[in-house]
Amino acid sequence: MTDFFTPCCKSALLDSPKGKGLLVAVRLFVTWLLMAAAMAQAQVATDITQTRLERNDDEWLLSAQLQFETPTPVEDALLKGIPMVFVYSADVLRERWYWYDKKVQGVERHMRLAYQPLTRRWRLNVGSGSAASSGVGLALNQSFDSLAQALSAIKRVAKWKIADAAELDPAIKYKLDFRFKLDLGQLPRPFQIGALGQTDWDISASVLMPLVAESSK
Repeated sequence: MTDFFTPCCKSALLDSPKGKGLLVAVRLFVTWLLMAAAMAQAQVATDITQTRLERNDDEWLLSAQLQFETPTPVEDALLKGIPMVFVYSADVLRERWYWYDKKVQGVERHMRLAYQPLTRRWRLNVGSGSAASSGVGLALNQSFDSLAQALSAIKRVAKWKIADAAELDPAIKYKLDFRFKLDLGQLPRPFQIGALGQTDWDISASVLMPLVAESSK
């Protein structure tokens, strides 16, 4: 004999406590799936597409190219006059088989991007220095007609001095820990709170590679 439910039985089942609980569980599961999909789509993909190391008699130089799209919340904040600070970090690490790698040198580059409504131009201030220093010296000021032009400058690093060659022992193997991020700590406090845990504010990338001249990725 074949079992089946009549519409009346189905209605009774859905109206029962177990049926209502099942419906709530299904709805919660579907909501979770939709939220997970939305978060995955909103997450910013940031890639370091190229790296190149060069060495001369005095210094190690790094060139790199990044790729990322500006999320809508970040672009909206920029258009409202909120500056954004992007940070490049490069740490030279000494390999140690018995413990964690030791940092022997480190530098940072800070790129402050701001929109000027009166002139409708984008201002980029670039500062660089030691990651351990308390202040970062101003190195370069640039103006651009569009956000795309300013971001193009931010995404590119050319022959950046990351280490003094004389301070590194040629008999020792070193690694380079190269990182890039949007520094949320530089935002006004209300924006820091609003960006907390939001994936579309997470613009960051990193790569760990051997410190070997003429390498590229």
